[in-house]
Amino acid sequence: MRRRAPRPLAAVLEAFTGSLAPPTLLAAVQGVWNDVVGEAIAAHCAPVGERGGVLEVVCDESVWAAEVELMGPELVARLSASLGRPEITSLRCRTDSGASPVFG
Repeated sequence: MRRRAPRPLAAVLEAFTGSLAPPTLLAAVQGVWNDVVGEAIAAHCAPVGERGGVLEVVCDESVWAAEVELMGPELVARLSASLGRPEITSLRCRTDSGASPVFG
């Protein structure tokens, strides 16, 4: 019997961590958020909920919430393209006063 070659640890860990992520739309959005919105927005805004296609985004300042709200249709289109499915239909932004550990 021949021994199989060892598999790279990175491949095994990637498969394992992929199985740990919950199979929800919110988890999928959170997984692509930084790439879709860019570093500047991701540093100040984070997706925290989804209901009926409406993505809830929390921002650390009202100016960021207003900016993301204005960019909503563009971000929804980019998220849909990145996810390969148009399940997010709109964004709803709110400001967090800093009590949340979302922005760390």
